[in-house]
Amino acid sequence: MNFDEKDEKILKHLLVDARQSARQLAHKLNVSTVTMISRIKKLEEKKIIEGYTVRLNHETLGYEITAIIEVKTTKGKMLEVEDEIAKTENVCAVYDITGEADTLVIGKFKDRNSLSNFVKKVSSIPNVENTSTHLVLNTVKEDNRFI
Repeated sequence: MNFDEKDEKILKHLLVDARQSARQLAHKLNVSTVTMISRIKKLEEKKIIEGYTVRLNHETLGYEITAIIEVKTTKGKMLEVEDEIAKTENVCAVYDITGEADTLVIGKFKDRNSLSNFVKKVSSIPNVENTSTHLVLNTVKEDNRFI
């Protein structure tokens, strides 16, 4: 599949409102509904679109603490540790990184106690050597929608 300017426009519109119908989107981009459905289906088949979801306001839901946790692991055990951490419900993202730490974890927590319990749980995972936790004071931008 060739990814073109029309596909990019489709993605931009879906990132703003994934609930809009193919007919509405086709009208906005001046193509037929059949063409729109076909293009969206191809974007899904090529895994460019991996699903549809909602954006939540975590603070409104009571998750007032965002933490960034650096994790250093035993050599050769990083993937096993990351898989275990990724299963935890408070975790928003797990990244392999360069630098002093091996893994970066971003999590949302309702209070200091839940963050403390999470860090202790991560620290107790076999092959975790060390963690370093950073608290986010202000969120300037938090949005994975870009193109």
